[in-house]
Amino acid sequence: MTFNELNLNHRIVDAITKAGYKEPSPIQEQAIPLMMEGKDMIACAQTGTGKTAAFALPVLNMLEDVSGEHPRAIVLTPTRELAIQILENFKKYSRYMHLRTVCFYGGAKQGPQVRAYERGCDILVATPGRLIDYMNQGIVSLKDIEVLILDEADRMLDMGFIHDIRRVVSEVPEDRQTVMFSATMPKEIEALARDILQEPETIKIASTTSPAETVDQKICFMEKEDKKTVLSDFLKMEGVKKSIVFTRTKHGADHLVRDLGKLGIVSMAIHGNKTQGQRQNALERFRSGNIKVLVATDVASRGIDIPKISHVFNYELPEETESYIHRIGRVGRAGQTGEAITLCSKEEMGLLYDIEKMMEKEIPEIETEKSIVIERVKRGERRRFGKPVKEKDDAGRKSRSERAGSRKARAHKEEQTSRIAMVRAEKKERLERRKLRLEGLSVDEAVAAVAKAKKAETSEKTKKASEKPKKAAASEKPKKTGFEKFYKKSAEIFAEATASFEKKEKKNRESREGFGKKQAGLKNKKQNTAFGGKKKERRAS
Repeated sequence: MTFNELNLNHRIVDAITKAGYKEPSPIQEQAIPLMMEGKDMIACAQTGTGKTAAFALPVLNMLEDVSGEHPRAIVLTPTRELAIQILENFKKYSRYMHLRTVCFYGGAKQGPQVRAYERGCDILVATPGRLIDYMNQGIVSLKDIEVLILDEADRMLDMGFIHDIRRVVSEVPEDRQTVMFSATMPKEIEALARDILQEPETIKIASTTSPAETVDQKICFMEKEDKKTVLSDFLKMEGVKKSIVFTRTKHGADHLVRDLGKLGIVSMAIHGNKTQGQRQNALERFRSGNIKVLVATDVASRGIDIPKISHVFNYELPEETESYIHRIGRVGRAGQTGEAITLCSKEEMGLLYDIEKMMEKEIPEIETEKSIVIERVKRGERRRFGKPVKEKDDAGRKSRSERAGSRKARAHKEEQTSRIAMVRAEKKERLERRKLRLEGLSVDEAVAAVAKAKKAETSEKTKKASEKPKKAAASEKPKKTGFEKFYKKSAEIFAEATASFEKKEKKNRESREGFGKKQAGLKNKKQNTAFGGKKKERRAS
């Protein structure tokens, strides 16, 4: 299939051809026709499969060149980098059209963004936080929105934007078209889709828990302190032309940049503590080839499309298993090949187990000079700090995500149980009041009688609860101390040790008493001196 067969505007097709695209990807083949029909849609696909064009092209085709006073399409996205990238894609695809795209994101000055919006806006790309800020100021109006797009919806929920999303949804017209793109489909996303989408079509391209086939995965086992040396050796290889190194923390990324600099490797870091200017500068220098190594946290693992990345290095394994798929998805994009190398220490074997369990495959191992031997467990066994645990232990142990889910389920169940108990108590009180009313009491008298009975019942329960511990304490036998247990085998040794202990205690007690008397004498002497005691002594003499 070609883009011409998708019934797109010829100016959009010309722009796509100029950008170098020849054939639509599978997600584009399925999503574009459905969006052009005006249907609500949920699209779930691997990272790097062309999701941005899948919603950008039909939006441009539907809006054509008709401009209004307010934006007619809005795209919500979790991060600044992704928002800027989507803005650039819209501009690239609409180069032969008279549509204006504006981008709102945090970490930048408000003035330039507001002025761009006031000049005219047909398509608005925004992060939820900055959009809500402008809505509260009365700068933005969403009353003319025809298409609402949530890009990387699962990531937005992870970052806590659920309330902001619902606020935006409440401000746009009800007869809009809503489209949701997500790399994974957890239960929270399904619940949100049921609330804001109407009879949506579902598209799922391949598995979202397995990487693209164009990514060659490798793993190397080593001690934690050897990781910097091994990483620098990999980065100095001829085949490593442009690479991203992922760390788990922001401070870890900054430290790694400094350490690589000492080893003669120039790199830059990108993470949430950097300003928007610093992050954009690092991305531009990396994209242009000015630097060949970008050290990043998971902020760059979603949606950032930088061409010709040859390698991804997992310097530290991620806590979330899905983040591994997004990290290595920076290579092998749009059909290109790439290599993903993971540096794993024995402390991270539990994280590795969860990742391999999710992918249902074992990552091939490569060896270096610093490699160590770690026993790789068989299928069904649990990896924990490099040591296999029996299969029967794994049966009762859940993964991190499952444990988190079960904790939420328990909390929800407890809340539901308490709510049911409260409802039953209220129902019981209503029945009691009705019964008293039938006996001839007034409303106030019935209420007072039920309240009195409830108070008496509560006091009785409290009394019973306080009596239980006393009975238990009376029935308990006096426990032996550790001292008695230690010497219980020999009565003679026990008696001798007891006498020695009492003698020592007596000596200590006498010492304390003597010290107290001495201190009291000194205190009295000071008081006498303070009130002229010495002068009196001299006069007497």
